[in-house]
Amino acid sequence: MTSGKGGSGRRIVLWRHGQTSWNLERRFQGSTDIELTETGVAQARRAARLLAALRPDAIVASDLRRAAATAAELSALTGLAVAHDSALRETYAGEWQGLTHDEITARYGEQYAAWKRGEPVRRGGGELETEVADRAAPVVLEHAEKLPVDGTLVVVSHGGTIRTTIGRLLELEARHWESLGGLSNCCWSVLGEGARGWRLLEHNAGTLPEPVLGDDD
Repeated sequence: MTSGKGGSGRRIVLWRHGQTSWNLERRFQGSTDIELTETGVAQARRAARLLAALRPDAIVASDLRRAAATAAELSALTGLAVAHDSALRETYAGEWQGLTHDEITARYGEQYAAWKRGEPVRRGGGELETEVADRAAPVVLEHAEKLPVDGTLVVVSHGGTIRTTIGRLLELEARHWESLGGLSNCCWSVLGEGARGWRLLEHNAGTLPEPVLGDDD
């Protein structure tokens, strides 16, 4: 990733929040409002220093505490105000929320397997992935449209919401969104504006490869 303005069109940086205790426990957070751990705060501060070098023009974030606290670190360095929007929250997953990965596969094994196959599934009776994209992608585009010609927008959100938003902006079929893979805590993906629409420039950037903990949270 290059620092500074490159004059190559608008960019959207989709940044996942820092670590939480539920991430460590592999516990599905969904829309549950869980705070960052001390490690998560440190991750956010480190990543914010890197992202500040891009000289972003705007920051928009989920209003859940783990995303808002992550965004606040970049705001402190750049002086930019953060616009908070509940449409950027993580997928609501009903009965899955608060359960560990093992508990989900044990209690909802068939539902979990169908979701992994790319079928439209209301995990735990919650939202479809397409419904998450329906609420999140328009907010991202609305803020991106306000950017200058070579401007950069930083979107601070959650693993599942970021994946579905990228899938929607790249115009991929929903059954292929899972192929994008997850984001590690406080890592990001970058979309760039091209002649045919948005393009994926970087994915899960920001650190050496690490295990992805609690993808949809």
